Amino acid sequence: MAVNILSKCIIFALMQIRFRTFLIGVLLVTSYISKAQLPVKDTLHLKHLLVFPVIARSIETDWSFGVASSATMRLFTKDTTARTSNIQFLALYTLKKQLVTAINGTEYFRNEKYVLSEQISYSSFPDKFWGLGQNSIDSAEESYSYKQFYTYFHLMRKIAPKVFAGAMYQLQNVMDVSYKNGGVFDKEGIAGKDGYLVSGIGLSLTYDDRNDAFCPDKGNFIQANFTTYHNAIGSKYNFTNWVIDARKYFRIYKKQVLAVQGYWSANEGKSIPIRSLSALGGSNIMRGYYAGRYRDVDMYALQGEYRMPIYKRWGIVGFGGVGNVCKSIGDITINNKYTFGGGLRFALNKSEKLNVRVDYGFNSDHTSGLYFLIGEAF
Repeated sequence: MAVNILSKCIIFALMQIRFRTFLIGVLLVTSYISKAQLPVKDTLHLKHLLVFPVIARSIETDWSFGVASSATMRLFTKDTTARTSNIQFLALYTLKKQLVTAINGTEYFRNEKYVLSEQISYSSFPDKFWGLGQNSIDSAEESYSYKQFYTYFHLMRKIAPKVFAGAMYQLQNVMDVSYKNGGVFDKEGIAGKDGYLVSGIGLSLTYDDRNDAFCPDKGNFIQANFTTYHNAIGSKYNFTNWVIDARKYFRIYKKQVLAVQGYWSANEGKSIPIRSLSALGGSNIMRGYYAGRYRDVDMYALQGEYRMPIYKRWGIVGFGGVGNVCKSIGDITINNKYTFGGGLRFALNKSEKLNVRVDYGFNSDHTSGLYFLIGEAF
């Protein structure tokens, strides 16, 4: 008992150190870039600060309760060319006894010469697993749980108009994994089923001419990146993850918008740990499927959403998508999974287009899910 308590205290202390180190790093990088670009008198301008209680719901969490805050700002008052920066904090506890805390943000520097994105999160999460591959069956469902500490840091520099080159760092520490002995999770022989730490560095190339960071109504976002995880930088497993994320926004009529996204995630390596496998489903990609209902080496999806304002801060959307998981590009099939649904929008901050969204999605497996969250899916 004493050893158990001591080990948990040590893990908590390490998390606090990593948390503080991460925040100090963000502040130092932000401060360095700021001083390098601007006179001191061109100071940060906080546009909006919202702090509010949250009642949310998703397939994965059921109902959850907590607090959220969102700060929108211009890092440099006199710069009218850069988009609005945003930092969000969220802490939720769910009816399934899940704890989720997260800080994430995107900061746009003078003339958008630099863009900095960061995320730090801790979760204690009872979850579900159905096995690997696109043909896993509903009856194989079983529960497992884990605790996870995650950090993400992505700094991009403009190299041409609307074009950015970037460097990334990610760390994921999965702990206290619990599952049924002799069950599907155990028999699959999945890497990382007893806990692990992966640490990776990567590069990115991005084209971004969207007119708004939260809810654009025109423009493009195209990003290709890869992250390599290796023992040399503290990772238990050696593998590489590749991602292509392409989005297009069309202004159809007045303030009505058609948004389209294509997404591809692929892994290379002998052992890909469970939380790093490509996963289909969730609140952003293929809504209507439980996040991770299907897992495999690769995942692809194509989805669209039609957004239409109806009255003052209120709006409605309709969405649909197709996608699947597979072991490689050669395994792509025409028998894809599909989702469709609709939802409501309410603008928390009308000028910055930060929306509360309520979506209900259906899927080809004849299941469905309700989502009650902040911010658009893509």
